[in-house]
Order: sequence, then C-alpha cells, then structure tokens
Amino acid sequence: MKTCLVALPLVLLAACAVQEADLPQGTAARGDPAKAVPAAVETVVATDPAVDADDPALWADPRDPSRAVLFGTDKSDGLYVHDIDGEVRQFLPDGPLNNVDLRTGFTVEGKDYVLVTATERENFTLIAYLFDPDTLETRRYGVLPLDMGEPYGYCMGKLGGDFYLIPNNKAGEIRALRLANGAPLSEAQHAYSFKVGSQPEGCVVDDETGRLYLGEEDVAIWRFDLKPGAPDAVAGGIKVAAVDGERLTADVEGISILRDRGAKYLIASSQGDATYPVWRIDGDSYTYKGRFAVEGGTIDNVTGTDGLDAWSGPIGPFPEGAVAMHDTDDGGGQQNFKIVDWREVRRALSLP
Repeated sequence: MKTCLVALPLVLLAACAVQEADLPQGTAARGDPAKAVPAAVETVVATDPAVDADDPALWADPRDPSRAVLFGTDKSDGLYVHDIDGEVRQFLPDGPLNNVDLRTGFTVEGKDYVLVTATERENFTLIAYLFDPDTLETRRYGVLPLDMGEPYGYCMGKLGGDFYLIPNNKAGEIRALRLANGAPLSEAQHAYSFKVGSQPEGCVVDDETGRLYLGEEDVAIWRFDLKPGAPDAVAGGIKVAAVDGERLTADVEGISILRDRGAKYLIASSQGDATYPVWRIDGDSYTYKGRFAVEGGTIDNVTGTDGLDAWSGPIGPFPEGAVAMHDTDDGGGQQNFKIVDWREVRRALSLP
C-alpha cells in the first residue's frame, strides 16, 4: 500500500512512500486479553425507537466542567446534542450525518463559539453548527458542498489560529480544508489532498503537533503532518499500528487522543473484536499499553463500535477525563453512545 500527499497551494506531489514509526513493544504481549471496564453513562433517545448512531464528540466548559454535552450523529436523521447524563438536549434534523467533530474558540461577531461540523452523506456536504458555550444551544452555521463524492469519515484540527476540516471517502481520498477563524463556511480553502490505498474512516488531529492520525479500516493507523514542508508531508504516511487481528482488528473505526498526567495517549476502536487499543505517544514513538472492552453491568456492554471520542481533563462527573463510544446494539434494535470514566481505563491498563 502506498500513500501520497499533496500540499496546496504549492501543488507539489510528494514522493509516495510508506515508513514504519518507532514502535516499542511495551510490556503487553501481542494478543493479550482486553481488560474490562464499565460504562458510566449511556445516551437515551425516547422519541426514536431506531436511532442509527455512529460518531460522538465531547465538550465541557473549562469554566465549569459540570456543564458538558455529547454530540452524536444519527446516520438516518441528523445530529443529537445530549447532556452529559445521556438525555437529549437538542435535535437538529439535518439528514444522514456520519461523522462529527468540534473545535473551540471560533469567533463570530465578537463572540466565541464552539464550531461543530459533520459530514452529510446524501447531498455530499459538510454541515457546520455554532454551539454557544453560555446557553448550551446549537444553531446551524452553514453548508459546504464537497467535490469528492459521498463523504465518509471526518475530523477537525486547529492549527495556527485556522480551523481544518478533513473529510475522507470510501475511495481513500482525504481532503483538508482551511477555514479562517470566524469566516463563513463558504470561504474554506483547499489546503491538502492525499490518498490511502483502501477505505479509511476515523481520524484525529493532534493540534499541538499538527499531526493527523488516520485509520485505513483493513490496514493500519497512519500518521501525516499537516504543516507545509514538514518531513512527514514529503515522505508520505507513517505507519503507527498495523491491523494484525491481535492488538487491532478490522475495521479500524474511531480514533482519538487523550492527555493525562503529562502523557498523551492514542485510542482507537477495533470494531472486529469490540475492543479499544491504547498507545502512549512520545514524539515519534508509540508504545502499546494494552486494550480495554466495555463490559455489561448496570449498563449493557458495548459491541461493534464505529465512532469514538475522548476528553482530556474534567468533564461532567468525570474529574480526570472520559471516553465516549458508539454501541451498535443497545437492545431492541436501538443503537446509542456509552461514556467510560478514564480513571477506569487507567486502572485497568495500569497506566501511571
């Protein structure tokens, strides 16, 4: 498999190459059993008996982390906004939305909002919303047609004050669009194009480093650098973790990053075995720390996860972070999202 990246407006096609990242083996054995953790919260939609859930995005007010929400896409109907206890706060009926992400500090008419964006698969568009951190209300901001056919996976980044909107499609094409702070969605400019050899979906941007982590569903998790002229952009994709049927089982779906006690962790959803492998990120090194699964208890277990998101630091009742994931079977034909206390993951994987 080869990966190619184009940095625009330079329009320079980088040499196609695949590189292996420094992959320390850590202390966990290959194929080690997943550690069980409980879900603390699950979302509930009483008005729809068959929610086609897919991807979550978490947010907490840094001034008062008890004020927190979970955005969740419904691949048939639109976008749900849940309070952190799982109840529906708001519903935006905008059609078949697949993946959702957000970034804070988007300033419109002198007021800071959270910019929330999602891919819409019927009309091949990107839909943007403004979430008001004062009222906790969400309103539509704009619709952007995409010229790449049906969008599939998606994530956002915030680099150098600009917002990056990064959709991909089933053909392996990935676009990165740059949107200036406060600009209308229609002013998003094409910044990068690159391609992987088969279908991708989940991705996450590390805003601190400008690195994009992308899951090619049946192959690997890859790393790209979104900074123009950076070595990774010239070299192409860096393989972080291979789909090996042991640590990571196809399909690779959601990917997120969580920061905790001075460490940075990459978390993925391994759909084929309903587990969540975790790697510690140290510069160019990725140390596998083990994997966890969400067991049944007061709340049912999680199976067949698509999207995943993590929040670093206090959010709602979780003082040290949380992980949210899609559950394909909540019983009775329903799907929903579960939230896990990060402290449970830390304890289960013996993280420092």
